[in-house]
Amino acid sequence: MTLTGELLIGAHASPGVGAAFRGIDASAGDEIAAPVFRSASGADVERACALAEAAFESLSALPLIARAELLERIAQRVLDIGEPLIERAMRETGLPRPRLEGEIARTVGQLRLFATLVRSGIALDARIEPALPERQPPRTDVRFMRVAVGPVAVFGASNFPLAFSVAGGDTAAALAAGCPVVVKAHPAHPGTSELAGRAVQAAVRDTGLHEGVFSLLFDAGHDVGAALVAHPAIQAVGFTGSRAGGLALMRIAAARPVPIPVYAEMSSVNPLVLL
Repeated sequence: MTLTGELLIGAHASPGVGAAFRGIDASAGDEIAAPVFRSASGADVERACALAEAAFESLSALPLIARAELLERIAQRVLDIGEPLIERAMRETGLPRPRLEGEIARTVGQLRLFATLVRSGIALDARIEPALPERQPPRTDVRFMRVAVGPVAVFGASNFPLAFSVAGGDTAAALAAGCPVVVKAHPAHPGTSELAGRAVQAAVRDTGLHEGVFSLLFDAGHDVGAALVAHPAIQAVGFTGSRAGGLALMRIAAARPVPIPVYAEMSSVNPLVLL
């Protein structure tokens, strides 16, 4: 698969028009010559969010078996990339082959786990509490079922280029719930992100779903992420990264006319002792 550095918005691939940046060879510290990636523009964010909003009704109403098939198809598409995915991730992150092979297995396992959960129907937690007309005061029947919240913005992590990135746990969870996803790729591993993004894009196409189910945007800075969280079409955020970054997104989400949830794993709770 040839990398192009293009944004993946719905079914289409197009070059960004913002600031240019390249992947970095982690072992040498040098820029990787090709491809050149460019940040998404405000218009790109708008287009991706509009497509996600347009896809929400059909995706959330999709039979559970079809939703599971999408997740399984993404898993297979990720596996189909094979060696190029490992090689690019090794080059951009400096992580060793066994670590990345394990992370691919984890990524695929997450997708398949969510597919199994969706097929079972357990995640809906559907319940009916019957009416009690003889009770004083009488009680009407109560019906409960979990429903999709809407399009979700997912932020790829720097330290897990696969399992917590474009096709990682946050994306799998959102799609399992019936929510379209707009991913903001982490600039530390843009080539790895493009490869994974093309796998998801192909899986959406394979299953005949609305193109707005998935989009992938690049950005060398923070503007695209801020615009995503502020966009009225986005109804939740999945974030793995720094405390400062997570809190900044939470402030944007809280300042909206109707605040939205930010599911953030920020920093780490592991102690570090220097002797």
